[in-house]
Amino acid sequence: MKNKDIIIKYCIYFVSIAGLAICIVMLFPQVRQMIIEFGEWILQRKTSLYQEWNKGLLSYALGGICFIAFFDYCTLTASGKKMVRKVKNEIRECLAEFDLHFLIKPFLLMFGIYLLGILSIIRANFLYIDDIGRAAAGYRGWLGWSRYISEFSSIFVHGDYILTDISPLPQLLAILFSAIGSVLLVYVLNNGKITIIGLLASIPLGLSPYMLECLSYRFDAPYMALPILASIVPFMFHTRRKAFVFFSVISLLVLCLTYQAASGIYLLLTLILGFIDWNGKRKTNREVFLFLGWAALSFCIAMAIFKLFVMKPFNTYVSNTMLPLPQLIPGTLSNFQNYVNTINGDFGFIWKTLIGIIVCFFIAKVVSKSAQNKIISMTVAIVLLCVLFVLSYGIYLVLEKPIFVPRTMYVFGILLAIISIYVVSDFYNIAKIFALALSWVFLVFAFSYGNALADQKRYANFRATVLLQDLSALFPDKDVDKINIQLKNTIGYSPAVRNAGKHNPVIYKLVPQMLMEDEPWANYYYLVYFNYAPFSTANITLTKKDGEPYIDFNTLDLPVVLKTYYHTIKSDGKRVLVELNNDT
Repeated sequence: MKNKDIIIKYCIYFVSIAGLAICIVMLFPQVRQMIIEFGEWILQRKTSLYQEWNKGLLSYALGGICFIAFFDYCTLTASGKKMVRKVKNEIRECLAEFDLHFLIKPFLLMFGIYLLGILSIIRANFLYIDDIGRAAAGYRGWLGWSRYISEFSSIFVHGDYILTDISPLPQLLAILFSAIGSVLLVYVLNNGKITIIGLLASIPLGLSPYMLECLSYRFDAPYMALPILASIVPFMFHTRRKAFVFFSVISLLVLCLTYQAASGIYLLLTLILGFIDWNGKRKTNREVFLFLGWAALSFCIAMAIFKLFVMKPFNTYVSNTMLPLPQLIPGTLSNFQNYVNTINGDFGFIWKTLIGIIVCFFIAKVVSKSAQNKIISMTVAIVLLCVLFVLSYGIYLVLEKPIFVPRTMYVFGILLAIISIYVVSDFYNIAKIFALALSWVFLVFAFSYGNALADQKRYANFRATVLLQDLSALFPDKDVDKINIQLKNTIGYSPAVRNAGKHNPVIYKLVPQMLMEDEPWANYYYLVYFNYAPFSTANITLTKKDGEPYIDFNTLDLPVVLKTYYHTIKSDGKRVLVELNNDT
């Protein structure tokens, strides 16, 4: 055993020295340039992002040095080994406190419910936005967003570094993660108890209108759902400080490397658990504040590691750059106002009414179960709800250019699940009815949404077919008639989508129109998806606003070459403007 320990120690020495040498060498700009040039030679193409890759390699080198130093501390020093032993012992103690077999039936129930909820989405067989390009070209493309786990795990999921459409497997993985997340969320909030009513109340976690967009992606879905599970796992160990901090940092890094929009989940659970302990006097005020402090420290450590050593800057339709300090408060308030207005505009009257009633029951239960002063409890509960609502948008709240689309706001559904689970546990039956009613309307909406996707696909395919028939008649030889095409207006929505949107406006954001102006994926859809042009667009240039040079064909006096009920085509033989008719 002694010889084995010596061998392991010297192996660690060797690996550490080699790793440090590589990282230190990478600190020199000339070495980083050589690495970039070697990568370009391997890929057989030049990169236009030299500065970005240069900074990235520098960050990786610094991060590698810090990681090696921490690893050596944990494995080679007495205090480090002692810390590791304590963490391992705490993890064992926590795992011994709950029976994994006890979680199987609740998991199967939630998996069945979520599977039922997305059946209509799977049946729609809808290529959702990015899916069009991934299915046609097989690229991954998550590295640009610093989503390294998504990038490399997709190779394993798809069994190849070139992606192919393997739906519904990714969506099944997504509801697998969501189902486990629902079960663990109920377990954590109910202090180790799992009830059917609690599980049903957690349905907004996996089937909220915003989460439905994540489940619509046939390639990205599992990597959007995994952060939900990762954010909940640390709280299985929240009674043991060292184990909690360890899992918090690891889980938050998993979140950052998959889908950063989920960053608010950890904060929500931290505050709600701390509040429950304080309100019921299950812990002293000192213990509650220590828990909040360790959670905040874990969050800051994970975010700092991601920011300093992993994150790649990007600035497209959304930016990961934080607001400058002078604009932090007004910018954050502006982002929050947009967040509130978006949710208010997306949700129908019935949904907002049910949410309002459930919130009232939350405050009522807080007061009725409080071991503190009732007035203080009610005041703190109202403040807590406001803070939870603010934090549900996560770190996006302090970005210079955030995005307010359903998939980036799905933590709001998890907030509703948290509130509903708390309300249905050991409280009046009338509160349970309203919480279950919210879960029911979300489940029903999932069916409606999936069917609306199918109907919009039917309508978009019809419009694309008519358009391509006319284009092929006007320009029959693609090798000779090399044309640039721009779309004007949109095709609108099918009748089924418009009907669903009468009371639930969010469906207009969830269902892509597929053929519309200023939407790059519309080009890929009606040209590449229907095999009219190759993905590389070698024969037909897909002109869009971020291309160079860009000329708006609307500013040109192009003659009308064809006018039909569905569209008007203008062209000078090379430039084609398609004005889509939309009577909706």
